[in-house]
Amino acid sequence: MIAAPRVVVSAPSSGHGKTAIAVGLLAALAARGLDAAGFKVGPDHTDAAYLGLAAGRPGRNLDPRLVGSQRIAPLFAHGSADAEIAVVEGTMGLFDSLAGRPEVDSTAAIATALRAPVVLVVDVGSMGQSVAALAHGFRAYDEMLWLGGVILNRVASDRHEQLLRDALDDIGVPVFGALRRRDLPAVLPSRQHGVVPVMQRGVEAYRGVRRLGEAITGAVDLDRLLALARSAPRVPVTAWSAAEALAELGPVGEAPATRTVVALAGGPTLSYSYAETAELLAAAGAEVVTFDPLRDEVLPADAGALVIGGALPETYAEELSANRRLCIAVAELARTGRPVIAEGAGLLWLAREFDGRPMCGVLDAAGASLDRTVVGYREATARADTPVARIGARVIGYKQHRGVLTPRAGQTPAWSWGGGPPEGFVWRRVHASQLTLHWASSPVIASRLVAAAASAGTPAPAAVPPAVPVASAGPVPSAGPAGPAAPVSPAGLAGPAAPVSPGLVGSSAPVSPSSQVSLLGQGTPTAPVSPPAPAGPSAPVSPSAPVSPSAAVRPTGPAGPDAVAPRQSTPGSASRGTAPSAGPGPAGPAPSGGRAPARPAPVGPAPAGGPGPAGGPAPAGGPAPAGGPAPAGGPAPAGGPAQRATGTAPSGAPRSATGMPGTGPRPQTGPMSGGAAEAPGSVAAPRPRPVPGDEQPVPGGATDRPVPVRAGDGSGVAPGAGRTDIEPAAEVAGPGEAAGSEPVAGAVPSSPAGGPVA
Repeated sequence: MIAAPRVVVSAPSSGHGKTAIAVGLLAALAARGLDAAGFKVGPDHTDAAYLGLAAGRPGRNLDPRLVGSQRIAPLFAHGSADAEIAVVEGTMGLFDSLAGRPEVDSTAAIATALRAPVVLVVDVGSMGQSVAALAHGFRAYDEMLWLGGVILNRVASDRHEQLLRDALDDIGVPVFGALRRRDLPAVLPSRQHGVVPVMQRGVEAYRGVRRLGEAITGAVDLDRLLALARSAPRVPVTAWSAAEALAELGPVGEAPATRTVVALAGGPTLSYSYAETAELLAAAGAEVVTFDPLRDEVLPADAGALVIGGALPETYAEELSANRRLCIAVAELARTGRPVIAEGAGLLWLAREFDGRPMCGVLDAAGASLDRTVVGYREATARADTPVARIGARVIGYKQHRGVLTPRAGQTPAWSWGGGPPEGFVWRRVHASQLTLHWASSPVIASRLVAAAASAGTPAPAAVPPAVPVASAGPVPSAGPAGPAAPVSPAGLAGPAAPVSPGLVGSSAPVSPSSQVSLLGQGTPTAPVSPPAPAGPSAPVSPSAPVSPSAAVRPTGPAGPDAVAPRQSTPGSASRGTAPSAGPGPAGPAPSGGRAPARPAPVGPAPAGGPGPAGGPAPAGGPAPAGGPAPAGGPAPAGGPAQRATGTAPSGAPRSATGMPGTGPRPQTGPMSGGAAEAPGSVAAPRPRPVPGDEQPVPGGATDRPVPVRAGDGSGVAPGAGRTDIEPAAEVAGPGEAAGSEPVAGAVPSSPAGGPVA
């Protein structure tokens, strides 16, 4: 049952000041001690956040396109429960619809469904008696609409105000208030900050809301407005409930034995997701713990899943990038198979980099900002089974962004829709896309997420402090302090290693195969390790001869072809998970009992005893150059043994501070720098993870046309934006492998607005 007194604040078009007046009304009514509730028509998070700040309870969105028109009244009844006054702010003009369906999606349609009176805000700065014709036209256009009165904005003088009041009185339209041109200053923070000032309880946000409330108190007849709101009739409707919405779906998997901790990006009173998201997760059996990705350096303790809503602003990319410890924790959570759902700018945060700044590195893609905003609804089809949806499921989402990724999608995309190439990334249990969904339309998302988190096993650690400064997630040059890493296959798997020559690392006992580290974090059985052969003198080599990263080294001594290089335990050697430091050293034999200084060996065989790369004879039993056979008992060539494709990493290969492959060694694409004698205590910076074959991008296709955003409405969209947008060519996927065998659920029809969609 809808019983709360209510009023809808709208305007003839964007730019009349309805957002400032709606926020001021809520602040003024709350200052009177009334329990108020604020709502925003449409998908915009920012206006809803300020309405919630003014009312003292979370603001909510009413979007028929996202949740379905049949859920509008139940969601309003749920959000306005126990409220003494509810204020609904419209979007764009009173009869406008971004999706081109004003009979269903417009503010007028919402007001009719809620049986709520409409107060029309009119900018009369350049208007006289014509205001009466305008108000009469809006009242007569829809006979189902209840136009309760108007609020005049930007009145020039007392005489101007009286002229306007007389004209409206002639047609019987009440005037609830008149504000002068300077009564509503631009006191709220810039919209580019999104919901962050509200979430972080910024002084500027609180001060701006208070000043708007004071302006409305002095210029609007609140008693008459309250009387109008209380005249709204009761509406017999069952309030929406998260528990009942999930109960209608039935159980999804087995109920978890313990409550799963879901990390929700946001703050203590507001998140980057719609308000119903946290309620659905709690009803599904999760313990929802919020964290601020701009300030917190760790994920919540025992986090088993992560949700990043679409309200995360792109303008805070620098702060997101600077929070390196949290980036490492997020990448580790994704690597260990925990569910991660990222919407909007959350996709950019999971990328390798955005506008040149390193991000989490979960997805092998780079982002860049456009000079235009892409905005619009999309009817999308799921391209894979994920915690968000089953393959072939159809949803309606909303996207509003300036940043685009290259490639646009991974080999397993998240969504596809008519008129454009697939979009988004699916990797393990990661689902990342710039399409934002309202979970009230698909409550099964919460159940599937909690079930996936419970099946993932023991939660990952909250965070691991980095042992070394975290470098950019882009490619790391091989000429740094670390020695050359062994190449890996496109699937991210390394092959069995050839044994390491004792002349490089000194004598040591062999290590069990269980100590080998897999690039994917999974131990794989290896062949037994044979003791290394005695060290021999190093042959002089040419300082300029590069080592081919793919040159194969034959195993020496008694070890079989699948033997794994043992990890050596020498005093002062680099710790596990780091690479030995490389440095130049003189060519020639190593001193007795020491290590042979290493230099890159030339590619190609050289006859034993023949002239070496440096022009001198190679000693008998010395090392063969990379790519040629090694004589029995001779050391392997400098630079470390080449690897074949198995699941183990070479001994001493560089790893990230957390040991995850997301920042592990990347396949080399050119000659590697020469190896050198290991320097004690040196640590290498982490390298980005290799890109498995199933993450390669799909070729791009059509693009979307961006629609500029008209400022001044709080909704963030222009009246002409009802057309479906086409995103620019910068968002088209770059060259990559063709899509795999993921089935496509079928083509999706174009948006109701017409034209191709992105």
